[in-house]
Amino acid sequence: MAYAVRYLLLAAIVGGVFGLAVVALMRTADPASAGFADAVAAAEPSVVNIYSKKAVHTRLHPICELPRYRELCDAANVPDRRPQNSLGSGVIVRSDGYILTNAHVIADADEILVSFSDDQNTSAQLIGTDPETDLAVIRANATGLRPIRMGSSNDARVGDVVLAIGNPFGIGQTVSMGIVSAKGRYGLSSPYDDFIQTDAAINPGNSGGALIDVKGRLLGINSLFYSQTGGSQGLGFAVPVELALSVLEEIIVDGRVIRGWLGIDIDPIPAPDKAGLVIAEVVPDGPAAKVGVMTGDIIVAINDEAALVPRVVSKQIGVAEPGSDIKLSLLRNGVPLEVHAIAGVRPPPRRQ
Repeated sequence: MAYAVRYLLLAAIVGGVFGLAVVALMRTADPASAGFADAVAAAEPSVVNIYSKKAVHTRLHPICELPRYRELCDAANVPDRRPQNSLGSGVIVRSDGYILTNAHVIADADEILVSFSDDQNTSAQLIGTDPETDLAVIRANATGLRPIRMGSSNDARVGDVVLAIGNPFGIGQTVSMGIVSAKGRYGLSSPYDDFIQTDAAINPGNSGGALIDVKGRLLGINSLFYSQTGGSQGLGFAVPVELALSVLEEIIVDGRVIRGWLGIDIDPIPAPDKAGLVIAEVVPDGPAAKVGVMTGDIIVAINDEAALVPRVVSKQIGVAEPGSDIKLSLLRNGVPLEVHAIAGVRPPPRRQ
């Protein structure tokens, strides 16, 4: 009997200790394990819905092209322009009204309307765009706004939990969850790509919205997704916050992003055992052409840094101050050659 009492007492003690340990673990567990409501509550007021309107030309009815009916169509005031609406999202980055979004969200817009999380609406003006990164800066006609807290995409790791906030399909502000699937994705839209890839659902209308960490801090601006169905298939991409903020500052100061330019297209050398990059095209009268650079030349180094990766070299040229000297170490038919080109201003990309 005494043995049974001792056994029950021991079991009660062990159970009590175990229960206290579970409670302690629950209290000290990472907040993310209990959900992400705090992160959403911190970031959601800084994410806005953006509605833009533009007038597009429409083709008149073919009958209006006939001389005998043209006057009749004119008298009937048949319109040759119609309004077209688009939607997207944006992120408040300054309390004085500055908002980051995607350039394609407000492209050619005649009117821009911003809707806040508290259902207040106001108009906004376009400050500038950067088609190379598909970013735009608008300024809402409002003050005292709540800017989002800034995080660091450099510190984010593949596998970290992230949340995407935006206005998918115009149904209203929505949050989706995923992870950082990859970092440094490039070759998707421009030479300056440096995307964060995520499987958090990004759909039409999410463009320009926030990708945040589990503390509600901004990691990137959601920009595009790959899909064969028109909806999210787990391949979303966001512009890193560091790049987005540098674009923001340049647009606020200069109205656009000014990049260096040499007027060359470069490709990897087909032979993997040869170092350098081959010049595939030289723009006539461009900075490189003016100093004798030719198609087929091999760039071995730029400003004494080895030229190994096309996108790295493109960024090196892009950050060069227009008017500055760029040293190119070349090989032409196996013969070393050194030239100094004066960086020009990179022209805007041709619209598709």
